[in-house]
Amino acid sequence: MIYSLAQTAKLNNLSVFKYLQAVLLYMPDYVHEPEGIEELMPWSDKMKKLCAIDTKATIEDKGGNPKISR
Repeated sequence: MIYSLAQTAKLNNLSVFKYLQAVLLYMPDYVHEPEGIEELMPWSDKMKKLCAIDTKATIEDKGGNPKISR
């Protein structure tokens, strides 16, 4: 399930790390409001604003994954 979320985030040009962080942060707020869960989908405007890949960031690669320094 996590892998599917990560891949869908990538397909929507979102930072996987930021997206998973946002979903885990906001999901408890929707426990009693399942109709609002649509806001947590990777294609929602809310997630696109919160989790966009920062092209100037040094901690993410082009796929939105955290870079590992060696």
